[in-house]
Amino acid sequence: MALVVTSVSAATDYIDLLGDITIEDELAQAVELREARSRVVMPEDSVWETIRKGFALNDLPETVVDAELRRYTQALNYTQSMALRARMYLYFIVSETQRRGMPTEIALLPFIESAFQPEALSRSKAAGLWQFLPSTGDIFNLRQSSWRDARLDIIESTHAALDYLNALYAQFNDWHLALAAYNCGEGTVRRAIEANRKRGEPTDFMHLRLPRETKRYVPKLLAVKRLIATPEAFGLELPAIPNEPYFVRVNKDRDLDLETAAQLAETDLDEFRLLNPGYNRPVVVAAHQGSILIPAAKADAFVSNLINWQATGKPLSNWSTYTMQGKDTLSSVAKRFGMTEEELRAANKIPKNRRVQNGSTLLVKNNDPVALAQGITLSESESQLKLEPLPTKRRITYRVRKGDSLSKIAARFGIKTADIRKDNHLKNNRILVGQRLRLAVPDRTRKRLQDTTYRVRAGDTLFTIANRHRTTVSAIKDANHLTDNTLSVGQRLRIPH
Repeated sequence: MALVVTSVSAATDYIDLLGDITIEDELAQAVELREARSRVVMPEDSVWETIRKGFALNDLPETVVDAELRRYTQALNYTQSMALRARMYLYFIVSETQRRGMPTEIALLPFIESAFQPEALSRSKAAGLWQFLPSTGDIFNLRQSSWRDARLDIIESTHAALDYLNALYAQFNDWHLALAAYNCGEGTVRRAIEANRKRGEPTDFMHLRLPRETKRYVPKLLAVKRLIATPEAFGLELPAIPNEPYFVRVNKDRDLDLETAAQLAETDLDEFRLLNPGYNRPVVVAAHQGSILIPAAKADAFVSNLINWQATGKPLSNWSTYTMQGKDTLSSVAKRFGMTEEELRAANKIPKNRRVQNGSTLLVKNNDPVALAQGITLSESESQLKLEPLPTKRRITYRVRKGDSLSKIAARFGIKTADIRKDNHLKNNRILVGQRLRLAVPDRTRKRLQDTTYRVRAGDTLFTIANRHRTTVSAIKDANHLTDNTLSVGQRLRIPH
């Protein structure tokens, strides 16, 4: 891998050795300010003070804000935990809001959305710091696949969220309404405004009839604003967060194990994953043209360790792919590559007790230097991993025959003895000839789901097609090897299930 470093001159002698790794310009500032991390951060030099200076949102009535403020102050330990988690991301988010000329209160929105947990996943499948739904993520090109979910990517999701909020503000010309629309959808806010207009009522946030969660959403943000404005008034101790980058971005042209990357950056693997939560697999595939984030304070150590690692000839990744075929099972594939079945399932996010269909591409550990040198291709990484559908159950009544036992009956129908006892309220395994038992047995008649083919019609978009077939834009693009969202009438698309 080559190295292009703006300010670490000692590394420039190793460009030919290392290959193509680019460390962003933030490294220059990070190296200059590295020593600052060992000193006390003065209040005027903190990110919190930068946020306070950029406050610009209008207040709402104190009664609605106070109600939310009480909830935060009654759980100060939880509030302080959120603030501590924010230390890794807040400088970057604040910088992005400033670059766009937005109120810095917007940088506090992940307190409300995800409690600054980058891997947060809601019941409605919203994910990441900014809680993008799969469909909204598709609109903002936050691709989602079994390898990577860009909704969890710190940089990409932040750019998308701030772009979306700016677009909402341009539409409503009011930050309260823009924030409400971010929470419940712009259509809901537009309809509420129109309804108030017809009734001759005001159309500001406080007068709109909005969902209960949305009515609390903006007051929550203003409550957090008050906590940050005067934390000492509420007994809140904010962590010292300096006005400098916490992380830098590293681009690479070879596959890279996440564990190896963390080791090179001299960073705890858990912290490394918090900076790179979008990767669903334990390897960053170069063909995806992705990047990794590493702590800025460890950027120079990363460069030095990478030079030493490459000099040994050791690979940066020990992963390749294998396509299931014939009589393959997860157990046999795992054994072939010196893994346990549990390790194979974990690497590929395969749930326990689920089987994988033939033709599925698995990520496997590999010691073959030829395969590792070639790396994982884009087509391999975009191949679908398909699970056998879960069997459905049907209820039958079985009459006990001579010679039967619960274990024999369970084996005959492919169920568990304990389930028979539970379904029939039996205290033990004793049964009588002629006794009727209720059994929940697998439905062998269920057909395997197959991909369907769809012909594009006038007015179709990838988004409308994905919604119609209950899938995602990313899945359709991956299944059809599409590089953009352009469609033509009559085009045939494979719709994955």
